[in-house]
Amino acid sequence: MCKVTHAWRPGLVWLWRNRGPGMAALYFDHAATTPCDPRVQAVLLRALAEENGNPHSTTHASGIRAAHMVEHARAQVATLLGVEAREIVFTSGATESNNLAIKGAARHLAAQGSPRRRIITAATEHKCVLQSVADLAYEGFEPVVLPVNPLGQVEPEVLARALAEAPTAVVSIAAANNETGVLQDLATLGALVVQAGALLHTDLAQAAGKIALDLHALPVALASISSHKLYGPKGAGALFVRRRPRVRLTPLFSGGGQERGLRSGTLPGFLLAGFGEACQIASTDMARDGAHLAKVQAVFLARLGPQLPGCVVNAQEAVRLPGIFSLRLPPDLRAAEVLAVMPGLEVSLGSACSSAELAPSYVLEAIGLSFDEAGRSLRLSPGRFTSTAEAERAADSLAQAALQVRATPRRPMPAA
Repeated sequence: MCKVTHAWRPGLVWLWRNRGPGMAALYFDHAATTPCDPRVQAVLLRALAEENGNPHSTTHASGIRAAHMVEHARAQVATLLGVEAREIVFTSGATESNNLAIKGAARHLAAQGSPRRRIITAATEHKCVLQSVADLAYEGFEPVVLPVNPLGQVEPEVLARALAEAPTAVVSIAAANNETGVLQDLATLGALVVQAGALLHTDLAQAAGKIALDLHALPVALASISSHKLYGPKGAGALFVRRRPRVRLTPLFSGGGQERGLRSGTLPGFLLAGFGEACQIASTDMARDGAHLAKVQAVFLARLGPQLPGCVVNAQEAVRLPGIFSLRLPPDLRAAEVLAVMPGLEVSLGSACSSAELAPSYVLEAIGLSFDEAGRSLRLSPGRFTSTAEAERAADSLAQAALQVRATPRRPMPAA
């Protein structure tokens, strides 16, 4: 197996450009999933070929080697988040981590006789968070979904009022929105949560690897992360569970008691090795990636502006992640129609977990956009290997698609 170093330009760019058939040349949907970094692929293949033991069978050499591989990956994930390795619980991804955090914390408190029955989240959260909170209503909890301001942020005074109204068990607020890239002020919001005696959970699926994180310095009790959002393999993720002060959870399912009894099941060592490597790369390349993504976005918008006047970046004034932006098209264009005629440019209408409905984004409606405005919006998310030349080509492709739609006889707009 050849050694792949962390110096990724220009060699890794060449690998990315020549990755073979099956992927579009203009992939601008990294917020949905990222391609596996070639350095991660090398680690995955080596682990799959060389480490065939069960990491929980430590009575022989193969199991011990597999366990060491898992623990090395755990340390790499922990380093990215600024926490201890023993605070990382491996899962299948952020959806499972979010469910385990919200339901597990609420159920544990209830089992201990806690009067805290309120579960708070925000209207712009990922569907798996909103559904987890809603599901707890069937167990006697009180779901509360907070509105956000026009920038997509939770106002501290709104959260403070909700916390004061009833004893609260868990508050779940994502660090970064998966459609607009808007960042929340976790330090301010978390201080209110801690003061109220509740637990703050944050979904880091979009933020991890893009912004520096030190969870020990934040009032965060639980945090979710997903491998495939940061150039690692699909099927792996983690949940940060704070040790001091100690946070306790009720497991989602029964089994052999792996992962400190919180997540039973045999760990996929090779996937976790890739996940860990992806976190290591993100730790090293974060600043460079961020600057690159900001430049790619700027090039795209500068190229598009003269060709398609009237486009607006939703929540543009907010503090946002580099590389995720929601673009609202001019009033005479529907996003779904433009999307249908530009197969060479892969973007989305919103969250990948919701876009199959082909309905305007609930996130954009939550920040105050009308049904029509939300229906004119596309999410674009370039990535680590997207070049500025590709950004220009993407802008040209979008502008050409808009011209094609404008030249086509229109159907009546659907009623809201």
